[in-house]
This record gives sequence, structure tokens and C-alpha cells, in this order.
Amino acid sequence: MSDGIQWLVGLENWMSSVVFARGISAQELALRMGADPDGATEPITDAQAWALDMEAYRPDGDGDGVVRVGESAGWSFAVEYGDSTGGDLLAEISRDEVEAIRYVPIQEHPPATVEYARDGVALCSFGLAEENQRYGAEPDLLLPDLIAGQVLGTDGKTLLAPRDPDGDDYEDFKVTYRRTLGVIERRFGLSLPPACLKEGLLPAYAVRGTPNMRT
Repeated sequence: MSDGIQWLVGLENWMSSVVFARGISAQELALRMGADPDGATEPITDAQAWALDMEAYRPDGDGDGVVRVGESAGWSFAVEYGDSTGGDLLAEISRDEVEAIRYVPIQEHPPATVEYARDGVALCSFGLAEENQRYGAEPDLLLPDLIAGQVLGTDGKTLLAPRDPDGDDYEDFKVTYRRTLGVIERRFGLSLPPACLKEGLLPAYAVRGTPNMRT
């Protein structure tokens, strides 16, 4: 569990969203994100996934989206590539008593976001460095954790971690992001080793459009 997920702050490509699910297999996660059950590639690396023939936009159809899936620390996970919208189905992914979390690592502004769903309901979500603005059916579900993790003051509104969005250096944002990801990591027992995500060989599925899945 030493790897955790705080290192995800350093993901270089903002389109590499990560979806976690507890209670289903990695293949089932891919299916709930829109994959063909018989559409898996041979296991490939992160670099090979980005090298797949994907179109970001088509005037007469969907852009291409791909996921690579695996399992770590009792959770299945899917890494999204290209124009994947599979993670937008988080409530659907979480049906039948499944838990699902999505981390979208957009940098600076708009901020990275964390979303949590369980049993078919989108329970809570918020932007990192904007944790005082929370949404969902139970927006304050993680509030005690955010307060205990010194992300928010006891009023649930005061942001405690330093940040300087008007400066040239966004290291302050990274401090906030890591602090919040640490809260999520501890609350849900998430751990995703960097090597598993990057160099690890994982099957890939098309979840949107018509990408060429030949590696």
C-alpha cells in the first residue's frame, strides 16, 4: 500500500483519467464503461496505448476512447485514453452495490476532480483546491475526512492548504492536490503503483468511437 495514489498528481497528460471500482472485476469495469466483452487487446503498456490509432474528433461521429484495465489493492481500475467518456458513467458503473471513484487530473484551472458513486448513485464530487464546493446526493459524505486531513477547516468552508493560482509556479496547487488525494487514499484503501500504470502490461478495450486497436 506504500505507493498510494498521491503520485497521480504528477500525471503528465491530463486526459489520463483513472476510474477505480470495488466489487467487480477489471473486465466488468471495462464493460460498464462501454467496452465489447470480446474486444480486449493483448496486454500493452501506457506508451503503446497512446500509440494506438485514435481520432480525437470526427464530424460525423464520436471521437475515439480507449481504456486499459487491471486490479490493485482490492480495486479494479481503468486508465482512460483519448476521447473516452466511460468515466462519465460513474453512477452506472457503481450499480449493484459497487463503489466507484474517478480522478480526472486536469491541472491548474479548471481543477482536477474527484467523484465517488455507490450502488448506482453519484454521492459526492469536488474539485481539488476547491473542496469547499461539493456536489452530489451526499455532498458532505467525505467532509469529516477532509477536515481530519487538514484540507478544510472545521467550518467545512475554509481551505487550509496553500495555493497561489495567480502565480507562475503551481507547486502550491500540487500540495493541495496531494493532501486531498491522501484523504481519498486513506478513506478507501487505494493504491496504484506507478509501474503498474505506466510500464505494466494491461489489456486495452475500445469504449468509444472506432479506434484501430492494433498495436
